[in-house]
Amino acid sequence: MGRRPRRIRVLVALLAFGPAGCAAPAAPADSALSLGSTAAAAVPASVTATPRTAKIYSIRTTDATKGVITVIGTLSPAPKTGTRIPLHQWIPSAKRWREVAHGYSSGSSVTITTVQPGSVRTYRIAIGAQAPYGAAISPMISFKHYVWRGIFKKGLLAAGGQGQPQFNVVPPKEGPRRAEADLLADRGGYVWGDVDSTGCSYVRNWLGNLTDGTVRVSLHNGTKAMTSVLQKQETETWLNYKILGVTRLRLQVADVRSGYGPYVAVDSILLCTN
Repeated sequence: MGRRPRRIRVLVALLAFGPAGCAAPAAPADSALSLGSTAAAAVPASVTATPRTAKIYSIRTTDATKGVITVIGTLSPAPKTGTRIPLHQWIPSAKRWREVAHGYSSGSSVTITTVQPGSVRTYRIAIGAQAPYGAAISPMISFKHYVWRGIFKKGLLAAGGQGQPQFNVVPPKEGPRRAEADLLADRGGYVWGDVDSTGCSYVRNWLGNLTDGTVRVSLHNGTKAMTSVLQKQETETWLNYKILGVTRLRLQVADVRSGYGPYVAVDSILLCTN
């Protein structure tokens, strides 16, 4: 009985899954960790409990529209069914770990879901001590979480064209998704707008041609054309494209043959980590 209080204090200390539980002093976000990381949490030498391991088996975006992340973890030896397992996310600005979700173990596995905005963050799972096993923290994993957002969420970088070009983004009160705009110009003219697409991998554009003739809608990497589509009078179509690595995306509408100039309504979204 004389040694028991000291052992309890040690085990309680292990339950505080703060940055002090990390072996390296550097912030996890600076460690270039990947899914194959094998780094282990530090365990004080004075703890005599049988060791247990925790690991993130998989982490992926399961709903890019809502922003759902699903994490599957493994625990060995398996804890008592229904054991609460927290999911921690490293917050670089605060330089600390924060619990963003939790799940309950079933056998040696646990599934955890959380809704997060597009991001590149570091995650880990943890389990408290359960006699005769000590607490455990998984290796850290850096994960790119791609989520759909309106193409105009960050506004236009620039707009222009020829023939009284107008690039009119629908105001937030009317279009809170920040995805809608009307592009128009005079007969024979064209209109373009640039957005910041850093951290984005894909773009989807719904196009509605409201003019009395044919127009060409195109996507550019800066000023370099990547892909385009001819759109006939009063038709709807899609213009989708992979844009990984493109940091300045241009959407352009040009008159091909019409009576009063190009006029296209767009509903555009980007798949991004920001």
